[in-house]
Order: sequence, then structure tokens, then C-alpha cells
Amino acid sequence: MEKLVLVIHVLAALGVIGLVLLQHGKGADMGASFGSGASGSLFGVSGSANFMSKATAVFVMIFFTTSLTLAYMSSHRVSGSVVKANAANVVTGAKSLPADVVVPKAPAGSEDIPSQPAK
Repeated sequence: MEKLVLVIHVLAALGVIGLVLLQHGKGADMGASFGSGASGSLFGVSGSANFMSKATAVFVMIFFTTSLTLAYMSSHRVSGSVVKANAANVVTGAKSLPADVVVPKAPAGSEDIPSQPAK
């Protein structure tokens, strides 16, 4: 489920980026008057603003919703954390580790090496 929401989130982000880049700002009409000629291209002068702004609002709403959903899912995720598993052992004083934790062994001859440097 989380992967599906993540895919929708990425697609919505790409949609917002694409639509914002396709829209022209308020100063674009001045550039169009000097020969650019792209002010009323595909959807007409006012039609593109309405369609593009509504589509951008829809993609932004989807992006915002998936952001909140992903945040909720990640905060309520059940994980097999070693820290959480050992928290109970610290409180009770137990010395056992979970079966999947591998404790590295000290190399041979390391008993002679002091843990603190000599002063």
C-alpha cells in the first residue's frame, strides 16, 4: 500500500512541476507583444489559464494528500528495531539479544591492548 501511495506521490509531483513550467506568468503578455506570439497558443488566452490552474490545483491537492498519507504511514510503521527490542532488556536487566543480531568477536590477541591510552 505504501509503494502505491509513493508512486502516486511522485506522479503528482511531476505533474505539478510540468504544469507550473507550462504556465506563463503575468509578464509573459509583454513578451508576446514583441513578437513571441505564444500568448494564445493551445487553449486560447483565457482558456489555458483556467485549465492549467485547475489542473495544477488538482495535482497539488493530490500531492498534499499523499504527503500526509506517507507521513502517517511512516510514523505508524511496525519495525523490528534492535533499539526497541533491547529497550525492554535494559529496563529488566536482561543480557539477551534478539536471534537475528550478530555480535562481532574481538580479534585474537586484543586482550593485551589497553582500552585507554597511557598518560
